[in-house]
Amino acid sequence: MKQNFTVRQGALDGVEAFLSVAQHRSFRKAAAELGVTPSAMSQAVRALETRVGAALFMRTTRSVGLTEAGERFLSRAKPAFEELVAASAVARDLGQRPTGLLRLTAPRAVVPTLLETLIAPFCQAYPDIEVEIAASPDLVDIAAEGFDAGIRQGQFIEADMIAVRLKPSHPLAVVGSPDYLRRRQRPELIDDLRQHACLRMRRANGSIAPWSFVNGNEAVEVIVSGPFIANDVPTVLGAAVEGLGLAQVPGPIAAGAVKAGKLVRVLERFAPMAPGLFLYYPGNRQMMPKLRAFIDHVKRRSGAAGKARKPRAAGSS
Repeated sequence: MKQNFTVRQGALDGVEAFLSVAQHRSFRKAAAELGVTPSAMSQAVRALETRVGAALFMRTTRSVGLTEAGERFLSRAKPAFEELVAASAVARDLGQRPTGLLRLTAPRAVVPTLLETLIAPFCQAYPDIEVEIAASPDLVDIAAEGFDAGIRQGQFIEADMIAVRLKPSHPLAVVGSPDYLRRRQRPELIDDLRQHACLRMRRANGSIAPWSFVNGNEAVEVIVSGPFIANDVPTVLGAAVEGLGLAQVPGPIAAGAVKAGKLVRVLERFAPMAPGLFLYYPGNRQMMPKLRAFIDHVKRRSGAAGKARKPRAAGSS
């Protein structure tokens, strides 16, 4: 099938000209209002009449009046056109200043930290922007799901996204409760995990995530087993606190429980470094002011100097 390389004329072409002539009952006055020549105005209306298939005006040398078809067209076209103009004004407002709904997706584990360090001060600085956070363990397609941006660990961000660092790199910590470690011999080597109950994470694609380690300069992935599986970090962490087994979680997320004595770190010398937490978004040239304001806010709060490169996965060299 042969492709057209021009966009066909739409049903709205000439409608503004028609409405102006209908209001003034004069092609000359309508042309002056729209800043075009009377000839151009006449051509636009004539083209509209051709597409509609009916005469919309009765023209004489002394006056311009509406036909019955013109009256009916006017009664429905005018309110519809006014709605389009209003819709354009709303869209223009969103495109010219920071306002509207900013939708973000983030893992549930990081939401409390985000609220305190980023979201609360942003809402205070930009009262015209509403912020919505959808907490989900899934890797969300932000464009398809209608999000403006996402927040994830660097190793999970697609290569075509632009990423801005929120948090520095951190170790992945293996932790267990004091009660659990009293019942089981504390692991000293990676292979010792074979004798332990390991709490696991199910990924968004349905697979069970292996545990990652570094042995010297070598990255190691280990398939572990245990009595409990969850699809988010807070649940796995809570199970570890309850003594169900060992868990591998981001170090900063476990830090509070470790400090409180509810968890103990093990295998620390084998801990790999995860890339850290990033804000990511598509590289749109037509970025909305609300997202630009949030990106600038993030950079000011985190000290980021610009766009981050694609982060490396944990344990990569």
